[in-house]
Amino acid sequence: MNKFLLSAAITTFFAGNVAHAQSSVTLYGVLDTGLNFTSNAGGHKAYAMVSGDTSETRFGLKGTEDLGGGLSAIFTLENGTNLNNGQLNEGGRLFGRQAFVGLSSTSYGTLTMGRQLDASVDLWSPFTAAGGVIGDLAAHPFDNDNADYDFRLNNSVKYVSPTTHGFQFEGVYGFSNSTNFADNRAYSAGISYAAGPVSAAVAYMRLNGSNLTTSGAVAGDGVFTASRQQNIGAGVKWTFGDGSNVALAYSHVDVYDPTANAYAPNIGTQPWSSWKFDNVEINGQYFINPALFLAGAYTFTYGNLKETAGRSSQNWHQVSLMLNYSLSKRTCVYVQGAYQHTNGKSGTDLDSAHIIGSADLSSTGNQMVYRVALMHMF
Repeated sequence: MNKFLLSAAITTFFAGNVAHAQSSVTLYGVLDTGLNFTSNAGGHKAYAMVSGDTSETRFGLKGTEDLGGGLSAIFTLENGTNLNNGQLNEGGRLFGRQAFVGLSSTSYGTLTMGRQLDASVDLWSPFTAAGGVIGDLAAHPFDNDNADYDFRLNNSVKYVSPTTHGFQFEGVYGFSNSTNFADNRAYSAGISYAAGPVSAAVAYMRLNGSNLTTSGAVAGDGVFTASRQQNIGAGVKWTFGDGSNVALAYSHVDVYDPTANAYAPNIGTQPWSSWKFDNVEINGQYFINPALFLAGAYTFTYGNLKETAGRSSQNWHQVSLMLNYSLSKRTCVYVQGAYQHTNGKSGTDLDSAHIIGSADLSSTGNQMVYRVALMHMF
């Protein structure tokens, strides 16, 4: 009898706690596909149906459980998919965009663990057109600063502070998961500020041995295979009352001992000691009316490419435009165009113009891409 009463009391206690706990799971996603025209793809014109140039086609699950006292358990599982053939993106990962679980406190901030975006993508990338409304066609050459979300950090722990007087801090560490603690690890940190119409951010990221191991923080989806890489980014934006805005973004990228570039297969046989990039971008978005906006961006990139026996310098100029019309709160149609010019003299694919989202490298230093597309959000 006593055992029965004890069992009933325990059951009642836990049932009461479950009844009072507030929890929810949300399904969300974006479907983005359209037709692209590339003026020069390996010396030829190219027409293609392309998924996810402005916003990667994806679906995800977000969950939260109220634990009381301002503390919640949270999770996100987010998948990237090619809408045109159903294949998984992010190297075939089922939840390659994000996969994490953690705790969130209204007083102390949020701590999460899993596969996540680094601080520079979270805080700095939204000040660029690639990380904002335009997407791929506004990415900087080779997406050298990851503004276009080319890779995430595996095995990562992320802390995001509460917002205090407009300031918010974020720090992320990605473990190497190897016996050599520093082999293919990553860490990043940044701080953002927002007050009225003005917002700004500064962020830093460091990778050790990107793509060099299969179990590390950046395994297989990094743009550069190198002994180490560091990115420094800063941005500022002014937002007007109707949502129109203008922003300035800057990034500096150092890539040491590079042996591969995901966007340029032929980098030559000479040993490279470093690739360095400085990107300066101005971008803006203007609402003609609440349903129609025009967005544009111009980026100047300076590259310093060093071999063991010498070096070469290179410039990239890129202009991107977008006109977007909202059919409803969740569905829009848009047209985009981009032009890139470069003047490299390394004798490798690094000299070829290549707009992210194009069908292939150009056979010259010039390339244009045009896109018309439909996007639906749920």
